This record gives sequence, C-alpha cells and structure tokens, in this order.
Amino acid sequence: MDTLFSSSERSKQLKNAPLAVRMRPNTLDDYVGQQKAVGPGSWLRSAIEHDVFSSVILYGPAGTGKTTLAHIIAAHTKSEFVEVSAVTGTVKDLRREIEEAKHRLMMFDRRTILFIDEIHRFSRSQQDALLHAVENRTVVMIGATTENPYFEVNSALLSRSRVVELTHLSDADVEQLVRRALGAPEGLAGRYTASDEVIKAICTLAAGDGRSSLTTLELASEIALTRPADPAEDVRAEGAPIEITLEDVKQANPRRGLSYDKSGDMHYDIISAFIKSMRGSDPDAAVYWLARMIDAGEDPKFIARRIMIQASEDIGNADPTALLVAEAAFKSAEVIGYPECRINLAQAAIYNALAPKSNAAEAAIDAALEDVRSSGQREVPNHLRDRHRPGSDEYGEYKYPHDYPEGWVPQRYLPEGLEPGAFWHPSGRGWEQWRAETRPR
Repeated sequence: MDTLFSSSERSKQLKNAPLAVRMRPNTLDDYVGQQKAVGPGSWLRSAIEHDVFSSVILYGPAGTGKTTLAHIIAAHTKSEFVEVSAVTGTVKDLRREIEEAKHRLMMFDRRTILFIDEIHRFSRSQQDALLHAVENRTVVMIGATTENPYFEVNSALLSRSRVVELTHLSDADVEQLVRRALGAPEGLAGRYTASDEVIKAICTLAAGDGRSSLTTLELASEIALTRPADPAEDVRAEGAPIEITLEDVKQANPRRGLSYDKSGDMHYDIISAFIKSMRGSDPDAAVYWLARMIDAGEDPKFIARRIMIQASEDIGNADPTALLVAEAAFKSAEVIGYPECRINLAQAAIYNALAPKSNAAEAAIDAALEDVRSSGQREVPNHLRDRHRPGSDEYGEYKYPHDYPEGWVPQRYLPEGLEPGAFWHPSGRGWEQWRAETRPR
C-alpha cells in the first residue's frame, strides 16, 4: 500500500530519472507500437484490460517496450507487483518472494505478479525454482528477454507460459515518442524545439529502439543547453525554447547503433540473410548484410567460412573458381584482418552472388549418404579392388583410362544396384553443364 512517504520518494526518483523512464506510459492508450502484440483484439490487451492475466514471456529486441508493458500491467492489475533481477537475484531470493506471494494469497486473497527482466540470464536451477509456483498460480510470472526463449528458457517453464513477441518500432512510432517527449510536462516540457530534419535523424539513429531515441534526445538537449552562443546571432529571448540542432544529435549519438548480438538471434538472422542474398544472386543485398556484420565487429573468419560453404553449397561446379575465391578471402581474413580484409570479403561475396548457381554437389553427396545409410553394404566391383593381395589376378581386368585415346574407357565404377545418374544431376548452368554435355560416355 502506498504511503505519503513512499509516494514522495517515488516522485523524487522520477524527477531525477532518465528521460526514457520519465516518459514511460502507464496506460495501453499511451503505449506506442506493437499493434500485433497488444493492439485491439489481441490476447495480451484483453488479459490486461480484464485482469485475467496468466504467465507470459515478452520476447523482443532492446527498446521495444517489454519493461513498459510490465509496468502497465502493474498499473492495471489488482495484484501485488514484485520485481526480481535475473542478474543479481538468487534461488534464495526467488523462494522468499514465492513464500511471500503464498502468504499474500492465503491471508488476503491477493495475487502476485513476479516480473523478471532478462529471464534468460537465470540459471536452470533458478528457472526450476519457479516451476511449481507458476504452475499452481502462486505467482503470475512476466519474463522479459532479448533472447529467443525457445532456446534460452527451460522448456517446462515455457510450457506454463505464453510467449508474446515484440518487434522493432517503426520510424513513425519512434517519431511519436520523440515529439511527445519534447512537449510533455514529465519530459522536456516545451523547453526545447527540434526541426523535422532533426527528429528524422533521431529516428534513424534509434533503428527501432524507443529507449535509444529518448536517450539521444536527452543528451542532445543537454548539449544544446551548454552550447556556446553564436555572437553573430541575436541573443535568445529569455524563456524562449532552445533549438536542438543536427550537430547536437550527431554529438549525442555519433554513429547508428544497429542491434547485433554475436550470440543472439540477430547474429543468425543477418548471416542467414547474407547467405540467401548470395544464393539469390543479389550483390547489393549481399554487400549490405556483409556491411552490417563488419560494422558490428563480427569475426571476419566466421564470415569467410560462410562464404566458403556457400561457394560449394550453392555454386559448386557451375563455377569451380568460386571456391578458390572464397578460400583466398578466408586467407585474407586470417592473415590481414580488419579493416583491409573487408575488401576481400566484399569481392568474394559479390563473386558468389554473380556466379551461376548449382546445388548439385550438395544434393549428390546427401543422396549418396542416404543410400549408404539405408541400403546396406554394396560390394566394390572386383575389377576396382586393390591388387596388392594374393589371388587378385582373379579379380577381372581393370581398364586403365590413360591407355585409351580419349583418356576414358567404358567400365563399371558403381557397385551393383546403382546406375549412372543415381546421385549427380547437373544444374544446366555454367561449367558443370558444359562438362556434362561434353564428357565422354
């Protein structure tokens, strides 16, 4: 229950809190973005509005409103709202909160909502400690995570919760947050102005991260406030709003902070987009995704390895040179490193994108492996067997191809039960198709 002292304390904390915290909405009507997750007709919105909430895991990138949603639930629910840190919390802390929740439920018929930010940081034993309490509704858990919960959260806990995915905010959503913060009493209260160009720059720099946009705005306003006056300009009228300039924004956020976690979903999404762009013969897209990885400091050897794999998987013998180019790019990543090897990586990525495509090599080896694993042991034809053993004279004649004018002679190389064309099927493109048409038969 709130007291005069706790309310006053919260007011002081809020006054000194960062802009992103001060601008955190308390109602769904003020919540920006995430229409699919919490828009009209969604399960989550209905659960919040009718206070029939069950355990949920909010999954999405930083700055998309996970913590804000948790606070909105706290403002709407008739339950006690408790937060536990996944970074500093222990099993003992969890058990204490669960015992208090049980007491609250038994004595006052009051439910407890337990909010756990970055739940993926909890150990398996900590997650296990939650299971019984979540299952019997001693607590209603809200977990928030930037990592894919299907990989990072205990499957038993996951089965007792509903996963709601949040996505990056659109530039229009971010613009709404920025404009609101400029004028709101709890924000900058109209003491600063920003042109459309400046607001657009803040939105671009935020890259879908609402918290980042407000942090940039706050820092830019502080820079504008301390900026020396230009003697050539008229002295600003007392009480007039201070203009935030493009230069202030650039100083506040000198580079665009695109999200990229080397061990998280974004890492795998971007490398997937990179490979698929090369496979799809789009050099511009391949270079863009390559740039995203380089800008994030991705290991160049990791990138080069993927280019090498793709050279055989998707190009193969349609252009055998692709593998050599990829190998050279890997060597450059190993020997030269950044920043120069970015050029080698770009050359290899563009070469792969432009090369004729064939997955015949991958398809052939996979088909052969399937036969090996499912058809039992096929015997080596006698004429192909090793001759360095007693009795090998009875194996039959092996025809040495170089003894024949074309360097080739018809004879069986496959074991009995398999015929030419069982595994390798040329793509109809590049060197591979030319060789398929011209090789002796």
